[in-house]
Amino acid sequence: MTLTDTLAAHHLAVLGGFHPEADDAVPPGTQTLLLLGPAEPGFWAHLTAQPEWQDGQPDPIDRWSRRVIGRIACDLGAKALFPFGGPPYHPFYTWALRTGRIWDSPVRLLVSADQGLMVSFRGALALKDRIALPAPAPRPCNGCAAPCLTACPATALTADGYDVPACHAFLDTPPGAPCLTTGCETRRACPVSQAYARLPEQSAYHMRRFHGVD
Repeated sequence: MTLTDTLAAHHLAVLGGFHPEADDAVPPGTQTLLLLGPAEPGFWAHLTAQPEWQDGQPDPIDRWSRRVIGRIACDLGAKALFPFGGPPYHPFYTWALRTGRIWDSPVRLLVSADQGLMVSFRGALALKDRIALPAPAPRPCNGCAAPCLTACPATALTADGYDVPACHAFLDTPPGAPCLTTGCETRRACPVSQAYARLPEQSAYHMRRFHGVD
């Protein structure tokens, strides 16, 4: 079974990768780093059927990620790395920019060639072998009208970056309810995001966790 097949069984995919250089802050001996994230359609239905989601304990998605990606890494003789569980934290944002498939967007959030502003990571595999990588893709923001720049009703996401306190303050008001129940309006405004099959329930879950209402 190929790595692609193994990941697909868990509704995960390689979102991008790179061959590290000396200053990339990867484990010693890493020849290839692969960034892993949800594969839609089907990820959310799969995840919410897993034991970690059903047992009522905290952080079900992170615990599922550790179990599944940790096992895949063990089977490959690789090391599993995660964007949670720190400090210290691994530089997933910087790593993403090295892939040629994920970029800094006009609102400074990461944007993917395949998932738009819905891109997210569940972990990474640090491989001891140098393997072929997904081909680079055109940056989706090139030629785009950039609706993300004006989509945020709280003007918390702009070309200047992310005003987190303004976002939280807006989410505490009645007009902020749609962001909590269907996901960030800026992320949803991206044309590539709109073509990606991420369920509103998943976005709502992450928004509630971000805002501290779960």
